[in-house]
Order: sequence, then C-alpha cells, then structure tokens
Amino acid sequence: MHPDAEALLASYLQQLLVESHASKHTLSAYSHDLGVFRQYCLTKITPAISSWHEVTVADVRNHIAQRHRQGLSSKSLQRELSAIRGFYQYLLSHQQAVINPARHLKAPKQARKLPKTLDVDQVAGFLQAGTSSNLEIRDVAMFELFYSSGLRLSELAVLDVLDIDWQGADLMVRLGKGKKSRMLPIGGKAMSALNAWLAVRQQFAKDDEVALFLGNRGGRLGTRSIQLRLKDWCIKKGIDGHIHPHMLRHSFAGHLLEASQDLRAVQELLGHSNISTTQIYTHLDFQHLAEIYDKTHPRAKKRSA
Repeated sequence: MHPDAEALLASYLQQLLVESHASKHTLSAYSHDLGVFRQYCLTKITPAISSWHEVTVADVRNHIAQRHRQGLSSKSLQRELSAIRGFYQYLLSHQQAVINPARHLKAPKQARKLPKTLDVDQVAGFLQAGTSSNLEIRDVAMFELFYSSGLRLSELAVLDVLDIDWQGADLMVRLGKGKKSRMLPIGGKAMSALNAWLAVRQQFAKDDEVALFLGNRGGRLGTRSIQLRLKDWCIKKGIDGHIHPHMLRHSFAGHLLEASQDLRAVQELLGHSNISTTQIYTHLDFQHLAEIYDKTHPRAKKRSA
C-alpha cells in the first residue's frame, strides 16, 4: 500500500493508545485485526488497493467472508468489523475517506454457548476445602470474593485495601469493564475470609503497598498468578474439573438469578452495560428447572420400549 496509508494506520493506533486510553488488550487486538485486513488489501489484485479510500463495502464483506471460511468465530469476526469500523471513523474525521465501508455490515450469527457453572454444593465443597498456609488463606479470600460479589478476574486483581469498606461489608470496583465503577456487597463468608487474610497480609506487604492481594515478594498479585493459584488449589484439594475465575462469576450470577428472579439486579451487580448480556443466565435458570421437571414430574419420563 501507499506509504501514506501505512502512516494513517500507525497514526490511528497511536491515537487509541494516547487519546482514547485503550487497554493493552484492546490495542493488541485492534492492531492484529487491522493488520490482517491490511494484508487482505495488499493481496487483492482486481482492482488493486493502494489507499484506504479505495476500499469498498464489498471488499470488507469479502474479507469477513474469507475469515469466516478460515474458521473464525462470530465473536472474533464482530471484533474485526469493530476494528475496521473504528479505523474508518478516524479516517472520516480526518477527511481521508468518504464512506465507512464496515458501518452496516454484521458478522454471521453463532449459537451462544451457555456458561459453565457449579451448583451450590460444589461451590461449598470447593470453598470449604481447608487452608494449610497463609498463602492459602489469601487464596480462599480471593475465591470467596469471586463468588460472593461476581467479580471479573481483572477487577479482583486491581483491588486495593481501601476499596473494601470493612465495616459496611461492601467494595468499590473502580476499574470495571468500560472503565465503569460500581459498588458491590460482600457476603458474610467472604468477609470472614478477607479478615483472615488481612490479619496475615502484613507479613507479605512491602512498604506503602496498597494492593489487597499480594504475592510472595510483597507486590500486587497479577491475573495470571491468580489463575494458576486457582488451578493449583483444585489439584491439591482433589477437586475434579477445570474451575476458572469466570466460572465462579457465572455461578454467582446463576445462583442469584435462580433465587431472586431479578434480572435487572443481577445486571447491575455484574456490571453489564446491556441486559441482553445478562439474559444468558435466564437460559441457565430454565435449564435447571427443566432438569427438575424431568426428574420429578410423573408424566415427564419417557416410556420404555
């Protein structure tokens, strides 16, 4: 492509970093997706594309169709379209394009997978497996908080000691998805686990360290370390199956919705901007009810041949 086209792409990615304060994950994803689209433009022969303003709706549609044939999921295709759409909004604002060729395009729909959850007894067994060290006291506090407040992994990792209201038993999520903050209650079991961790936390903390959860060296525990601690906990305690942080969040949502039937409340607690994201848990609830029906209704069982 023309050097000016390359410069525009680099300028857009720089704006995402500096002005839009995009996360490292978003910046990496957009850089990759636009790089793949750039490669498509470079290899297109008839007609050749040398500048971004030459790209048509058909070009973007063909690119997405090609990516779909390569096996990309609907979610990944939606992200690629979002990256192209955002780039062209930037080009339009700088008079480097006359249309946004991705504006009205949509990715092929894909059946939505139901999130995996634990039942109440499984959660209880998982959290009551017992601790044998101060680090395991910390780990149980983290796991209890995941399930008690429905936190995302990234939200738990950035918690500071001052984000917890130790008297009121609630917490402030300051860096939720979309940089939105929200207040969340903390259950009694989780508060007990947090207080147990707070009693030994000073043994690990560096001077003036504000992070709630600390590693061996006294610094903030990262997301990857939290994932590994959860994996190790399951192995050490002989817990079957792959349990990950988001499964505890899913279990929190499913159990709360099953008990309350209040979709809006669950939406607020999870920090979902769109209630359609929360509605997937209604399918879990129905699935649970259907299983009870199949097991208990006298006319539900299929007659044997």
